[in-house]
Amino acid sequence: MRSGIPGLPTPHPLIDQLPSIYLEQDFLQRFLAALDDVLAPVLLSIDNLPAHLDPRSAPDDFLDWLAQWVAVDPHKDSPPELRRAAVRGAVTRHARRGTVSGLAEALRLETGTEPEIVESGGTAWSTGPGTPLPGQDRPWVIIRIRAAAEGGEGQLDRVRLEELIGAEVPAHVGFTLELL
Repeated sequence: MRSGIPGLPTPHPLIDQLPSIYLEQDFLQRFLAALDDVLAPVLLSIDNLPAHLDPRSAPDDFLDWLAQWVAVDPHKDSPPELRRAAVRGAVTRHARRGTVSGLAEALRLETGTEPEIVESGGTAWSTGPGTPLPGQDRPWVIIRIRAAAEGGEGQLDRVRLEELIGAEVPAHVGFTLELL
């Protein structure tokens, strides 16, 4: 949770906004100084809002909130640079969602390794009726992910990966996850 910083100077002192006749009033100076202390964090946050909305410069706690805005759920234990990359590329990935390249990118961001993806579908072209359909009866995707050598399979969370894959592939497509 964000809070005020003691002694934070205000970028726009209220006393400077008054006509000069009021500048000599001691009570007014103290009252406006107290308001400046209260308003300084608000004004500085508003002044820095573009930096907070950019995933490259957003504070870590704000980055998690920003991820919710773009419908991304980066793993909390992943390094900050991977979480920032997930938020930064969210719009591009959403456009490719449901494709092999979109699934591969999501898995790369989650695991840090290149997945091997084999899909069952295919395309065919025919000038006559009755041509057999390509691929298998039910669309299926096989995903193979190699665990890092030092950590082994324990490094990868199967449940998290299956949830991610289920969200990325189309609803009518089944999948098999193989952790190697």
